[in-house]
Amino acid sequence: MKSPDSHREAAAAGTPGTDNRRLRVYLIGGVAVVLVLGAVLLWRAQSGVNRVALASAPKPVTVVKAQDVQFRPFRTYVGTLDPWQSAQVGPQLISAYVSSVLVRPGAVVKKGEVLATLDCRHATASTHAVAMQADAIEARQKALADEAARTQGLLDGGFVSTNEAEQKLAESASEAAHLQAGMAQLTRSSLEVNDCVLRAPFDGEVAVRAIDPGAFVRPGMSMVSVVDRSIIRVTAEAPEVDFAVVETGTPVKMHLLATGQDVVGKVSRRAPAADLGTRTLHFEVDVADPARTLPVGTTAEMTIDVGQPRPASGVPLAAAAVRSGNALLFVVEGDTAHARVVPLLGEREGLLYLDPSLKPGTPVVLEGRALLGDGEKVHVGAVEDVAHGPSSAPRAQSPKSGTDVELTP
Repeated sequence: MKSPDSHREAAAAGTPGTDNRRLRVYLIGGVAVVLVLGAVLLWRAQSGVNRVALASAPKPVTVVKAQDVQFRPFRTYVGTLDPWQSAQVGPQLISAYVSSVLVRPGAVVKKGEVLATLDCRHATASTHAVAMQADAIEARQKALADEAARTQGLLDGGFVSTNEAEQKLAESASEAAHLQAGMAQLTRSSLEVNDCVLRAPFDGEVAVRAIDPGAFVRPGMSMVSVVDRSIIRVTAEAPEVDFAVVETGTPVKMHLLATGQDVVGKVSRRAPAADLGTRTLHFEVDVADPARTLPVGTTAEMTIDVGQPRPASGVPLAAAAVRSGNALLFVVEGDTAHARVVPLLGEREGLLYLDPSLKPGTPVVLEGRALLGDGEKVHVGAVEDVAHGPSSAPRAQSPKSGTDVELTP
């Protein structure tokens, strides 16, 4: 019979074997779990791979139908509203301090109305001195003339020599010349005095007041600007190739940016020669404005129609690539996209106007065009409408010559 001590020794000797078996079980189970998890992940990764070539799949696109529109060539110019008359009023002969300026911008003035005055006390005094000198010379000349006349009478009676008579006549003529010089100097001084009072040269309005009292002005300085707006001259420059376009009498449509008005006129005059520096031709359009409502110095957009309306097909700018006056686009026939090159007639505000060889109603690829090639399959997702630009008489610009065109839906 075994003692209790022997049983304890046997139990202690069997413990390491049990732990090893458990460890092997845990290791085997962990490896199995890892293998199963890896197999699941591998299956999931392989199931998400697209084994169909993208090139063979139809490409999703949106299309837009070409619209039936018309265009008409025209020219546009940027014009300036100028007054019929304009004057920079200031001293022309004298330098002086400004005594008063009687008008401000917006004032309506009449011809001859006083606009400003200068402190011309020195000029006035000089004029008075010259006038007194002229009076003295005139009195002396008159006395010499009388003496010469008497000497001439004595010469006829033989009481004086011929030499003495001639000297008296010469003295009289010399004093007369001095008198004329004095009168000329008096006239010049009078002009300087008159230059001290600045008057309106014509009926008009004050546009600019550049000087205030107390300032010192010199000849040529502008103190007040006066404009006559009874007739507005809309002036512009045209390139030399448009010489025939801006012929006198040609109708012109004008949009005035300052007031938002649309005005129609005719070319009133055209320069016979181009500017040597810019090679542009100056032309003007007269617009009557008796109420003086149009501000001068502002801008006008001028339009001159050229030619007759022509049919065209309109597509959005995003539907084509423009190269050298042609539009490269894709038209959809069934489920296939075909590349087309169509002559471009004009473009404006996101719209292309193409040659009518592209029939109105033809579906044109709008979105997805950059990924397409000729003859590729497509899947049409949506058909969009053409967004027209201007609501009335849309216009476009020619890509070849820079000619603008008018578009009529």
